[in-house]
This record gives sequence, structure tokens and C-alpha cells, in this order.
Amino acid sequence: MSKKPESTAPKQRKAILVGLITKHQDVDKAQEYLDELAFLVETDGLLPTKQFLQRLEKPDKSTFVGKGKLNEIKTYIKENDIDVVVFDDELSPSQQRNLEKELERKILDRTYLILEIFAARARTAHASTQVKLAQYQYLLPRLTGMWTHLERQRGGTGTRGGAGEKEIETDRRNVRDRISVLKKELLDIDQQMATQRKNRGEMIRVALVGYTNVGKSTLMNLLSKSTVFAENKLFATLDTTVRKVVIDNLFFLLSDTVGFIRKLPTQLVESFKSTLDEVREADVLLHVVDISHPAFANQMETVTNTLTEIGAGDKLIITIFNKTDAYHFTEKEEDDLTPETKDNVSLEQLKQTWMSKGNGLNVFISATEKNNIDELRTMVYNEVKKLHVKRYPYHNLLY
Repeated sequence: MSKKPESTAPKQRKAILVGLITKHQDVDKAQEYLDELAFLVETDGLLPTKQFLQRLEKPDKSTFVGKGKLNEIKTYIKENDIDVVVFDDELSPSQQRNLEKELERKILDRTYLILEIFAARARTAHASTQVKLAQYQYLLPRLTGMWTHLERQRGGTGTRGGAGEKEIETDRRNVRDRISVLKKELLDIDQQMATQRKNRGEMIRVALVGYTNVGKSTLMNLLSKSTVFAENKLFATLDTTVRKVVIDNLFFLLSDTVGFIRKLPTQLVESFKSTLDEVREADVLLHVVDISHPAFANQMETVTNTLTEIGAGDKLIITIFNKTDAYHFTEKEEDDLTPETKDNVSLEQLKQTWMSKGNGLNVFISATEKNNIDELRTMVYNEVKKLHVKRYPYHNLLY
């Protein structure tokens, strides 16, 4: 009997996830963040196999976790053939070196994992340049002489320095040269993007914002009747897409932007300046929220904080609670005296709670099922109309 040919498919690399419970992060929040990290790991093509949590007042300066937990992780790695260890916070260069030495495996932190995902999803020269710059800025203080995952390029015709020059210094010079080149390229792109925005004139501009994977691109397709790439994965959209939208006799520009996430790397915020300018210069923000996510309130807080950080915290915001079709809750029995939790709250109760908050510009929809879209269109129309009338008072007779 002949043998079956062995599969040539590449083996999926296995990863373990490591996080901390601290005075600033209780066990529930730490677990929530590790679950999100698992989604990031899957998006990067890795297979998450186990999560490790340790309670510490603050991360260990040398190895992030304590000695006992480190030995536990080391044992599990050897017994289960683990390829990658992913930490839920940004590691210092010394922590990363010490962990690689102790565990003898590839070490990733949350920041670089996000950078890797962005690099894999960059579909245009603009996005690719932005991500490359962020990667080089992250790698510069972490160089150990071995960085084969990025090309080693230098501008001009010069090669290496004198025979006695250390390779690490050559690597650093190469990276600094690449950072300079990429910054210049990005500056040129940013100027082109700024010119494009200026050429749009005084049209009312609306931008979709929200946590990653909340359905912004699906909503963009629905409102603009266009076909923008949409996928149930983190960071499906990196490049800003702008479409002209017409509701009744009123038109405006609608842009879809990159999704936010907890601890969005500062390198990305800096390199994605022109993308974020679409948010900063918008007249109205449509904050899309995944109401079916257990931690949607925390995600909303992350988006709100990020908007403040980039100088867009004072914008008019319409909050769109999406994915109502996927919302589930467990109704408490009448004789159940245990405290009520978010898992026991019905969608109707949530609506009553949020409708009374803030500016009252809240709407509950399902973009995939097209539920309550008319109410959303009416709300957007009314707010854009107010701005349009103010900006173009001589058009009042049109309404």
C-alpha cells in the first residue's frame, strides 16, 4: 500500500499570551484584554493556545513577570512546542532581550503585534509607507544585530564603515537612514493629501470613527451605496476612503478611517497623521459602537480618549450602536436576588439608558440586517442640514 503524500501546508505557529493583574487593572479587565490579544494573535496568523495571568503591583523591570511565573511559562513552552510568546503590554528593549534569552523563543509585545498586522494589511503605497516608518521607529532602540524581517537598505552609494565598526552600529545607521527617507516620503504624501482635502472646498465632512471591527466599513457601504472592503477582522481598513453621500437633496463627504484600539502604538499615531487629519478636520463624527461586545463601554472610552489625544474631542458626535442583531442577554428570574450585571440588561433598557446621556444623538442599528437605517439617515441629515444652512445661508430655500 502506497503512503499518502505528506501535507505541504505550512504548520501554524503556536503562541501563548501573557498579561498582568495590577492595581490599575483588575482580573476582569486583564482577562478582557487577553481575550482581545488572542483576537490580535489570530489576525496575525498565529494559533493562541494558552493564557497566563499574574498578579503584580507593577511589571518586573527585567522580565515583565516574576521568576516563578517565568519558570511556569518556560516549562509549558518546552512541553507544548510553543513558537511565540506574546505580552499584552509594550516591553522595554531590556525586557525583550532578557525574555528571549530566558525563553529561547520569539517574543512579541502588543505594540509590535499591531504593527505586524498593519504591515500585512497595508494595501496602498501610502499605508505601506506609514506602517514601515512606525516599524522602524519601534525597532531602532531594540536592535540586536539580527533583524531579518525588514530589508537592510541605505540611501546613496555608501556601504559599511571601517573594518572595526560594530555591526550593531551599522544596523542603527541603516535604520536611521531608512527613517529619514520614509519621513520625507510621508511628508510629500501628507502634503498631497492636505491638498486633496483643501480641493474638496467647503463641503460638509463627516467621518466614521470607532474601535476596530465594529462595522464602520459595512456602514460606509450602506450610506454611500459603494463597495468598500469590509471584513470581520481587526484593522480591515487602513486607508481612508472618502465618498460623496446624498440624503434627499443634501450632499456631504463621508470618510471611513482606521479603527482605534487600546494602547494604539504612538509610532502609528505619528505616522498615520494624514489619515487622522480626516478625523480632525471633519465637521461631524459618527462614532460606531459594537453593542454586542461585552466590553463596548470600555471600547467607547478608548475611542473618546483617542479622539481627545489627536485634538478631535470637541467635535459633534452621533453615536451609532451597531450589531443590535447580535446582542444577547440573560433575563433574571423574579426571585433572583443577585446583583444585576451588564449580562442581564436588555437592549431596550440599554436604549433608555443611553438615550438620556450626552447630546441625545444616539441611534441603535444593525448595518448587516439594515435595521433602523432610516432613523440613522434622518439623524445624520438633520445635523448636516444645520451645518449646511449655517455655512450656506443663501441655500435655505432648498429645505
